[in-house]
Amino acid sequence: MKCYIAGPLFTEGDRWYLERIDKVCADLNINTYLPHRDAGLCPSSESDTKRFFHTDYQNIIDSDFMIAVLHGTDVDSGTAWEIGCAYANGKEIISIAEDIRIAGIEANINLMISNSTKVVYTFADMKKLLEQYSVNGRLK
Repeated sequence: MKCYIAGPLFTEGDRWYLERIDKVCADLNINTYLPHRDAGLCPSSESDTKRFFHTDYQNIIDSDFMIAVLHGTDVDSGTAWEIGCAYANGKEIISIAEDIRIAGIEANINLMISNSTKVVYTFADMKKLLEQYSVNGRLK
């Protein structure tokens, strides 16, 4: 089983959070693709951006499902694209939105995201859903 982990990766804190999700997956024997770990950071040329794009795209296609981080006042544009790509290719998606800076975050998530993913609001709930997925191979 392979999971594509999507989310902002622009700060050390962003990457740490994605790696925390990766650790939960590893503990459940789920292989992962982390863009910053597996493709690198900061493309320096147009050819690098194309390589990053194609590598990330292929790994979305090759993954069984996705976990997407929705933190911030709006979903990161790259993460939103990755969610749309995964959804269009029949992948199930777990989204986590536990950013406490936003009051009423449930109402703040764009309907295109909330209707194409299974949204959870705590890390513990994400872990529980991931454990169920690792046993059943489906989100319930």
